[in-house]
Amino acid sequence: MPHDTNRATGGVTLPALRSAVAALAPAKLPELVEEMQQAFDRAGQDGSTAPIRMFYRRWAIFVAIERDPARAARFHAAEQVLESSEAGNDRQAAVRLIGSIVRTAQCEVEAL
Repeated sequence: MPHDTNRATGGVTLPALRSAVAALAPAKLPELVEEMQQAFDRAGQDGSTAPIRMFYRRWAIFVAIERDPARAARFHAAEQVLESSEAGNDRQAAVRLIGSIVRTAQCEVEAL
């Protein structure tokens, strides 16, 4: 993922996130903008940068997952299992897979 260094956001900037989301999942841009506005509003109300940091982290992880087509396909297949299966074993395996994928993406984001 292209990124600009910025200590407050873990090395990821809003322009870099917008660019990456536009390239990987353009239909998600309105969601990114809405969540950004909510995060900045909450930060102003709370007097804390935590909502902004959470916004950046969430979207950086999203980009880290989506930029790897094989990983994204596994992630989305596991999401489909959670939505459609009632079998406990299938659902537990899907939750474990999603957790593993998110943790790997999170480690990549933290390394930026």
